[in-house]
Amino acid sequence: MLTDWPYPFWIAHRGAGKLAPENTLAAFHLGARHGYRMFECDAKLSADGVPFLLHDSTLERTTSGHGSAGEQPWSALARLDAGSWHSRGYAGEPIPTLENLARWCLANRLLLDIEIKPTPGVEERTGEVVAALAARLWQAAPVPPLLTSFRPEALLGALKAAPQLPRGLLLDTLWDGCFGYAEQLKCSAIVCNHALWDAALVARVHGLGLRALSYTVNDEWAAERLIALGTDGIVTDRVDLFAGD
Repeated sequence: MLTDWPYPFWIAHRGAGKLAPENTLAAFHLGARHGYRMFECDAKLSADGVPFLLHDSTLERTTSGHGSAGEQPWSALARLDAGSWHSRGYAGEPIPTLENLARWCLANRLLLDIEIKPTPGVEERTGEVVAALAARLWQAAPVPPLLTSFRPEALLGALKAAPQLPRGLLLDTLWDGCFGYAEQLKCSAIVCNHALWDAALVARVHGLGLRALSYTVNDEWAAERLIALGTDGIVTDRVDLFAGD
């Protein structure tokens, strides 16, 4: 668990939110041009165990592919078009590996929130592989990536593989036992749907020694509310509206 918090308040969602095709290097480049120093991405495993960037379990929404992403080898995934669905100017943009993105972030002294987004059935293994890769790539870096997931099993895998890396439990609802799981998994943060936060919840999370982060905040009124509550970070699509810090 981190005692000091080395991350900026503002985190760019999937690279540059909706301004570029999510989870592509083009999106992260655009987010950086808007002044952001930290980015959120989604990582899952190919059938042959390569961590790559994709939010959905299936390929149809954001690529030229079809079917379950986790059932295809990296050699097939690497050939897909992950840009045309967004706009013509991004046609041919490929799916990056997590290592591709990591090396770009490290070269440019940028920070990363890696959401472990496992294919159903391989939650713990995905956490293990992603964390092990992150530990190797960031071993000499001053600030490690933050590993987050909605799936406690994925965070357990990450804890086993790289206990030194900070973890955050993502919550879209406050389910029974969630805070107990966060403590068992030695998390450093709770990352909630922003509408869940109120003064009592922020106090409870801070009382556990955890940081309080929010996703996905795209309106000024919501950001102002969270800042007034004393939360510790915001994930946003609106890199064009909120200045990165």
